[in-house]
Amino acid sequence: MTEMLHHSSLGLTNEDVCKMYETMLLARRLDERMWLLNRAGKIPFVISCQGQEAAQVGAAFALDYTKDYIAPYYRDMGVVLHFGMTARDLMLSAFAKAEDPNSGGRQMPGHFGQKKNRILTGSSPVTTQVPHAVGVALAGKMQREDFITFVTLGEGSSNQGDFHEGANFAGVHKLPVIIMVENNQYAISVPVERQLACKKVSDRAIGYGMPGVTVDGKNPLEVYKVVKEAADRARKGEGPSLIETVTFRLTAHSSDDDHRQYRTAEDIEEGRAQDPILLFEKYLMETDVATVESLQEINERILEIVNDATDYAEAAPYATPEHALRFVYAEGSDV
Repeated sequence: MTEMLHHSSLGLTNEDVCKMYETMLLARRLDERMWLLNRAGKIPFVISCQGQEAAQVGAAFALDYTKDYIAPYYRDMGVVLHFGMTARDLMLSAFAKAEDPNSGGRQMPGHFGQKKNRILTGSSPVTTQVPHAVGVALAGKMQREDFITFVTLGEGSSNQGDFHEGANFAGVHKLPVIIMVENNQYAISVPVERQLACKKVSDRAIGYGMPGVTVDGKNPLEVYKVVKEAADRARKGEGPSLIETVTFRLTAHSSDDDHRQYRTAEDIEEGRAQDPILLFEKYLMETDVATVESLQEINERILEIVNDATDYAEAAPYATPEHALRFVYAEGSDV
């Protein structure tokens, strides 16, 4: 991990970085609980954020959650938590209950969408969210609205046509959009060197007429810095940016995958030694922002939130069978 900037040099207070840590930890503890629930046969599917929380939360904190729009990809639990989704919301989605704010229990977990918090609804085909985010940015520019859009994806899906078409359109029209690729080294089982002919995803930025930067995705402060700079550029009308955050996927691709089939034990252990949660805890203690005791108190408080969300979602009702027809066919009073 690169040596961390001091948060004060970025205009962040001790309270700010503690909140960053809490959001990272909440994402991690929710994810860990979901894996236990899946293995217990209580929820059908998990697609993890573990190892990518620092990139997600560092970026989200650099945005304005009161007005900006986000188009997250399926691992972005840290992003949506900062933008207003709750632990209960995410657990309701995992259990596919009627109160799930994303889809009323229709969609798989990770298909985030919540209108009130300006979280654009995602779909299963990867990277379709890039043209959506670019389109929202275009609408904002045409209507002289004061917001930017932020869209994320994995490095594997940066090879999809939607990524290139969206990035090119954003560059041509100088749209206020930030495209962030969370490079976790694997597109399911395919390593990054079999995905990219260039050295870095950010090398592609020049083809779209926008700045491109690669940053240590295990360091939330470094990510905050580059996303804040990109956001400031976009707000001044200087166009889009491409940011690559280099992370490490600490789990299998999903609960339906076994990464031991294509990763060595040494590879997995190397990633765990660079766990961004542990690295940020070390930083907080070295800068006297936190102590072992205060971090333990945060962890206990987070676990209470996770327990509450689990109990609430497990006890919540499923949608009625008739609900399956809603939002599909026109209803008499709504025509």
